[in-house]
Amino acid sequence: MSTHPDPQAEATPRTPRLTRRLDERLTRLGVTGRFARDGLLAAAVTVATLLLLAMLFWIVAPAEGLAVDPARAWLVLVLCGVQAVLLCLRRIRPLLCLALVVALQLVVIGLFLPELSIRGLAPFVAAYTVGTLRPVRTALLIAGVATVAETAGAVATAVLVAPDILLATLGSLTASALTYLGAAFVGGYVATYRRYVELVRVRAEEAVRAQQAGVQAAIGAERSRMARELHDVAAHHLSGMVVQAAAVERLIDRDPAAARAGVAWIRAQGKQTLDNLRLVVGVLRGRTGTDAGDGTVPVPGLAVLDDLVRTAADLGGPVEFVREGQPREVPPIADVALYRVAQESLSNARQHAPGAPVRVALRYLDRRVTLQVRNDPPPRRPEPATRTTGGVGLVGMRERAQLIGAEFTAGPTADGGWAVTVHLPTAPEVARAATATAQGDPT
Repeated sequence: MSTHPDPQAEATPRTPRLTRRLDERLTRLGVTGRFARDGLLAAAVTVATLLLLAMLFWIVAPAEGLAVDPARAWLVLVLCGVQAVLLCLRRIRPLLCLALVVALQLVVIGLFLPELSIRGLAPFVAAYTVGTLRPVRTALLIAGVATVAETAGAVATAVLVAPDILLATLGSLTASALTYLGAAFVGGYVATYRRYVELVRVRAEEAVRAQQAGVQAAIGAERSRMARELHDVAAHHLSGMVVQAAAVERLIDRDPAAARAGVAWIRAQGKQTLDNLRLVVGVLRGRTGTDAGDGTVPVPGLAVLDDLVRTAADLGGPVEFVREGQPREVPPIADVALYRVAQESLSNARQHAPGAPVRVALRYLDRRVTLQVRNDPPPRRPEPATRTTGGVGLVGMRERAQLIGAEFTAGPTADGGWAVTVHLPTAPEVARAATATAQGDPT
């Protein structure tokens, strides 16, 4: 399991854990659905509103020397309590809920405007809910309509009972604007933040999925690489050992000395195969040098192509090696890839065209390095047992060529043989020097 921090947790550090815990507890209690949970909220707001207004009427007002008519106080308590109960509709019918809350608030204003500006908690919650459920402009427009309606009611009441109409109107307008517009703005901000959090969460999940897909692709590529390397090593050496073992089987009675020599060769090839497999596994595990093996097996490349051709010729088939042009270094990955292509081509020629002459040509041209392995038609048809193949060799060679940006062609020749050609684009020494001179000081 990865020990890195969860990108989701990093991307959303302000996720309200308390809200999630409350949601889980309500679900366990069976309080599910908008109406049920809003009803629970309405009950809580009702209790809080009644307590606050009771403290205002019977504790704070007398302490400030204000006399409150008990009948009107109880009526306001009932009206504000009904406002709070209406919050059970806040998410099912938000506009209706806000409209009823504003209507009841107009009655409250009519009862207490000259003396006090009474307001419960329901108007704030109703306007906040509209802000969270509607687009920002729409929510502010609805809140503005509620503000105008409440202010108009306050003006009508002030004309009848207030001695200072302007002061009462400004006070009611300010309170209404802060209540409805302010709460709607806060609700819109909260909704925007929630959408942002959700967007970050979705992007984090997409990033995790993309990372997992990249890991799986890397694993698949590594497996393909391992399969190519092991196939090239095993196919080259083991096919030669099979051919030599068949020859030893025929010579064991007629020429024991030659058979013993063949067995010794098979033993040497087996040891070399193990050494090469150990080297490949060590390289794939990220180890180099003596850690990859016993330190005696060089990394295969064009420098040891002569040995590869010599080994193929020892198996009985005529193999010719031609090197043209001035040898020069190629990138290490291309060096290994070209060697493996030659190795696989020789194995295929030995398997599918036993005894046919093979010609390996390595040409260092001005702008590319070309490797071609071509075999003539076999003098006799190969036995069915030697023709079994899954076609992995050509696929692996083509993948190696694509990896180093080389052009790969393979197919039958006009005379019935087979040819594999790889063209690796390279910049000549003179061209690179000219480019460096052109990029430097022209003098």
